[in-house]
Amino acid sequence: MYSLTFLGTGGAWGVPEHSCSCLICASMTAKAEQRSRTVLLWKGSETLLIDCGPDIRSQMKASALTKPPDAVLITHEHGDHYIGLDELLSFRRCVPREAFIPIPLYATREAHSVIENRFGYLLGSVFEKRLVRAGEPLQGLETQVVPFKTYHGSVASGSVGYVIRDAGVKMVYTSDFSCLPEEPDILWRPDLLVLQTYWLNEPAVNRPDHMSLQNAMEYILRWEPRQTLLTHLSDQDCVPGDPANDALKKIPPKNPLPHPQTGKLYPIPLCQEDWDQVVSRIAQDFCLPTRLRVSYDGLRVPCRPAPDVQETGAS
Repeated sequence: MYSLTFLGTGGAWGVPEHSCSCLICASMTAKAEQRSRTVLLWKGSETLLIDCGPDIRSQMKASALTKPPDAVLITHEHGDHYIGLDELLSFRRCVPREAFIPIPLYATREAHSVIENRFGYLLGSVFEKRLVRAGEPLQGLETQVVPFKTYHGSVASGSVGYVIRDAGVKMVYTSDFSCLPEEPDILWRPDLLVLQTYWLNEPAVNRPDHMSLQNAMEYILRWEPRQTLLTHLSDQDCVPGDPANDALKKIPPKNPLPHPQTGKLYPIPLCQEDWDQVVSRIAQDFCLPTRLRVSYDGLRVPCRPAPDVQETGAS
């Protein structure tokens, strides 16, 4: 059975953040919840690791990934999406020299230039460099993977998302973005949309160029995915009455999302249970054409073309 596993579902610093006393971090700490840096694992015709952040060692152990993936797909050149590549050297260190074949490493030219500056010593021995160009299917894979251009700010000029088509299943992963330069037809009507959703409400200043659920609903309405999973969640929404709202990372909302009939504002989620409840209400209130869910670390989603997709795993 083909599946997508969320090895991590948090932002660049993970959640809860170390030494943070904001209501979101305090609530998650009290519930022993955590979101490590966002990484996806596609298991289908091939095993594809999408991004490779600083938590990858513990994530591979938790998911029992004991063999090297068939390829690594990097979405962009921010550290939380590639800085764990050195950990994959273990796959080469633990087998005879002649038994290891370098892992194809796919990234845009801009992303590769940053990665090579840090991990050039891994190329040729652990990884085989392969270039990604938006709109062009990746060469050398059995799985059809097509990258599409995303906008994630001037310091991530190599940012892309990926569309995976495998045995009749189409999965769209946006990765980090605040908007798209264009929306190719391949994004429409996926079986599974994995949507980067950093905030609930769009911030007054979108400093790191991330997506909010408030703005993401426009994409959901246009693309009409059968199932949508939110990921790369942060702790940067301001919670009314929280003394920690003056922290550098906190950004006030621009115009908080109101209920379409009553105008009442939705509460800021403090934990997984809160996210599940708020997202369920929003999906119902706005009649979103999808099954809308919130991912968590370790969630495994079986993928099939039929409409009865189910999840396994525990939050």
